[in-house]
Amino acid sequence: MLLDALIFQPDSYVPDPPPAVKQRWIVTQDGVRLHAWHAAGPAAQPTLIWSHGNGGNIAGRADVLLALAARGLNVLAYDYRGYGRSAGRPSEAGVYRDAEAVYDSECRRGVPAARIICFGESLGGAVSVHLASTRPCAGVAVVSTFTRLRDVAHHHVGPLAVLAGNQFDALARIRDLAVPILIAHGDRDDIVPFELGQRLFATANRPKRFFRVVGANHNDVFAGPGLIEAIAEFAHAVIAGTVSL
Repeated sequence: MLLDALIFQPDSYVPDPPPAVKQRWIVTQDGVRLHAWHAAGPAAQPTLIWSHGNGGNIAGRADVLLALAARGLNVLAYDYRGYGRSAGRPSEAGVYRDAEAVYDSECRRGVPAARIICFGESLGGAVSVHLASTRPCAGVAVVSTFTRLRDVAHHHVGPLAVLAGNQFDALARIRDLAVPILIAHGDRDDIVPFELGQRLFATANRPKRFFRVVGANHNDVFAGPGLIEAIAEFAHAVIAGTVSL
């Protein structure tokens, strides 16, 4: 519980969604009620299931949600248990269940796995990699994501990183994925070092793409040149079956 308190930094305040963004409520397998926002792009085919980082909530990236929808994507962004208006208390196993519940809710609405992209930022990238290892999907796109939590901790606290154990081990799971993968990372990231994004990419199977966000740090990465366009282009290419490399 102490480690969870250090990892998860939720914000409970979520304003009303922007115009044209719909609210959804999703119940997990263990009975936790989650809050989500859904934005539908014009004539959209790909659907991004968006797992956010360890801090804040879905409202913190409302501008990015709208920017992705404007580029022809459906985006379902949800709050983990204990974040925003979602009930419960976060844990590693809990947020994995949350992602699976959100995925399953989209499938029940008639969205096929062949149109779903598991999309995550920072810690949410590790959640998305885990989701892709337990549910079929068309592809995975992660931004500012680490290899393992302890690798990030080692960058900040040195030997004390051993306390993180094997939590959020994206490195172990990504090598087993057989879908197209996009990994994007700011080259000035001082929270999750750029090198960890490179290592994660090196471990992933092809087809895969790496997008270096020039001059971007951790929290301003979506403002970096070309990132939104790269995500949208990747998602459309995945659905069309034209991803290369």
